[in-house]
Amino acid sequence: MRSVTVYSGLKGFSPNVAEELLPSEGKFTVFPGFCDVHVHFREPGFSYKETIATGTRAAARGGYTTVMTMPNLNPVPDCPDNLRPQLDLIARDAAIGVRPYAAITAGQKGEALADLERLAPHVCAFSDDGHGVQSEKMMREAMRRAKALGKLIVAHCEDNSLLHGGVIHDGAYARAHGHKGICSESEWRQVERDLNLADQTGCGYHVCHISTKESVALIRRAKASGVNVTCETAPHYLLLDDSRLEEDGRFKMNPPVRSEEDRLALIEGVKDGTVDMIATDHAPHSAAEKSRGLDGSAFGIVGIETAFPLLYTYLVRPGVLSMDRLMELLVTSPRRRFGVPIGGDYTVFDLNKEYTIDPGTFLSKGKATPFEGWRVLGECVLTCKKGYSGYRKEEQA
Repeated sequence: MRSVTVYSGLKGFSPNVAEELLPSEGKFTVFPGFCDVHVHFREPGFSYKETIATGTRAAARGGYTTVMTMPNLNPVPDCPDNLRPQLDLIARDAAIGVRPYAAITAGQKGEALADLERLAPHVCAFSDDGHGVQSEKMMREAMRRAKALGKLIVAHCEDNSLLHGGVIHDGAYARAHGHKGICSESEWRQVERDLNLADQTGCGYHVCHISTKESVALIRRAKASGVNVTCETAPHYLLLDDSRLEEDGRFKMNPPVRSEEDRLALIEGVKDGTVDMIATDHAPHSAAEKSRGLDGSAFGIVGIETAFPLLYTYLVRPGVLSMDRLMELLVTSPRRRFGVPIGGDYTVFDLNKEYTIDPGTFLSKGKATPFEGWRVLGECVLTCKKGYSGYRKEEQA
């Protein structure tokens, strides 16, 4: 027997659910399609890691109907001619909605600004994700021009002068295992700089994947003073600290998982609204690139297929967050900030389904996750974008 409940916490959400696409038996909950403002789908340029086709199907399996793709590609989308190959791939292969970012600087090299004016009509925002913009003068000019264009500046905050070749958080685990550490100041110092620039220019500013307690405090104060700022964190920063690290590349990402004090500060920021949304920073690499331990592996993990079940199991079920708040973080807030209408897109989960996270079942080409082997509740059975199925569990059987 089949039972279907539509999530009622979002005003105006009344999807036309194609029940004939659901399994014949089970208890299912329909949610608005999730929106991830931070993914790496690697195409064009690095299709051995991920493609628009594999990435969007993995996203649909995670319950997402809209994603925003970062510009660390080849060619870097720093002018319309370099953006066109990605737009063509999206039109041909995407299973869900994909909105690309354009780079802030030419080639993401930080030496000259990209062609912001001609790119603006075709992209969701500007970001050099993977690279912090080191020049204060350049970031100020980028914000000034982005404001005139009505676009956000979306920043990977990292001060290169403070990195010193670090690979994981500069904490107890790094010291105990002989790894070079990445200090928290390398993140929050640039957050602090950019918040001052956003205040000066009036530009809409969004901070990527914050990981430190200092970043939370700085953004909280900036919001209170009226700065036009939002921010995201990711599931791994909310559920892991550096005591959970292992000598395995699947625990290496940038910024790194930090201390328990940082994790708790991020949880508090999520609860009080300082942190506006949860993104995945889905960053697939080949098995070879992730097989070289913490020191030698590439930075980046996958997460778009596991985000909702992890957050539901370990934050909503224990009462840390309400389901309404989780929907704000995954649906309402990202769509509002980036101008994405909610519409009738939806995803359907069996919240009673318990299973073990197994990278071997992922639709993504990337398999590196620190959550391998974790038990979770909540399995996606159907995701529909504009009435079309982006993912259907029974088709994967």
